[in-house]
Amino acid sequence: MVSLQVVDSTVSSDIRHAGSERTDAGADETPASPDRSTAATGHDDASSRDVDPPSRDDVFEVLANRRRRYALHCLRRRDERVELGDLAETIGAWENDTTIPDLTSTERKRTYTSLQQFHLPKMDEAGLLDYDRRAGVVSCSEPASDLDVYLDVVPASEIPWSLHYLGLSVLNVVLVVGLWFDAYPLAVLPDLVWIACAVTAFVASAAVHTYRNRRMRLGAEDTPPDLPSR
Repeated sequence: MVSLQVVDSTVSSDIRHAGSERTDAGADETPASPDRSTAATGHDDASSRDVDPPSRDDVFEVLANRRRRYALHCLRRRDERVELGDLAETIGAWENDTTIPDLTSTERKRTYTSLQQFHLPKMDEAGLLDYDRRAGVVSCSEPASDLDVYLDVVPASEIPWSLHYLGLSVLNVVLVVGLWFDAYPLAVLPDLVWIACAVTAFVASAAVHTYRNRRMRLGAEDTPPDLPSR
């Protein structure tokens, strides 16, 4: 299960995808309709159009695709204009769990074509990046730079943090009831010792949760947080 959280000064929401997720190039690959400036010049001129912050729905729709998440992660990491070829090679290496020199020509072409024709225009239309079609370069848009996107990847064998805190709360309720009635073996130690243990458990859980959240932010690490090999 993957949980996507987008945070800025005005937006804070979650979306969860269970079961199958649109992760490959074939998912949602409908070419974005170019606007008039694009049709006339062959590329988008950010200075000639109003750049509005992407809406929550737009962000969720765009980042539901893994390849587009990888693109945003790469752009956030580099924080500069990136050539389309370099972006395609980086994403292709992540998707195929290999290195850039070991990518095949077929893998390079497949990633390059889908980014050029489908994914980058869609992200540009949503305001998440600036895509210059004529120059073949991409950069993170100013509104997207103000967004913090977090992924919470929960394998089937692990317990979500929400259930972890729920279980911890239940245990503390049992602890309080036991201390109230001086139940054995709680009565062996002073109440303050048990209270200190309960507080320590919550603080330790919150510290680990915070650390994991920071690692799961797009652009925070060298590789995307939902990379299968991580």
